[in-house]
Amino acid sequence: MATARLAREAELAAVLDLSRMLNPDDPPLSPADSPRDPEAEDVRELWAEMLADDSLDVVVVEHGGRLVASCVCSVTRNLTRGARPWAVVENVVAHEDDRGRGFGSQCVEHAVDLARERNCYKVMLLTGSDEEWKHEFYEGCGFDPGDKTGFVRYLDTQ
Repeated sequence: MATARLAREAELAAVLDLSRMLNPDDPPLSPADSPRDPEAEDVRELWAEMLADDSLDVVVVEHGGRLVASCVCSVTRNLTRGARPWAVVENVVAHEDDRGRGFGSQCVEHAVDLARERNCYKVMLLTGSDEEWKHEFYEGCGFDPGDKTGFVRYLDTQ
């Protein structure tokens, strides 16, 4: 049986593995278990900060003793809608070997439940993919593609 829950500190390497399946063209981060690598230390520090951040949840699904899906749910405070916050779900990924088994949906639903527990009035999700199966997946999770129009502006990193 699969269990959706918040990620744990010791699961950085597994979450990084899932992240590589989501964005295989991203430059790889240093291995999390490299104690003398300064970049790996930076990644471990970032991970600790993410886990400690009260406005951010890293959601994972565990099945058979390994992580099979993950996503991030970020909650933003708000002065509209009765001062109720809103949430964004991002970086949704299921392990390539386990897609189509409901783990991704379970992960997203847990993130939505966390947003609901925090009294969010809405949860938003964007995808950069034009693959129909991904759109169907998000619609199956209850997201309405016609409700809002999304815009993205990428910023230079250098």
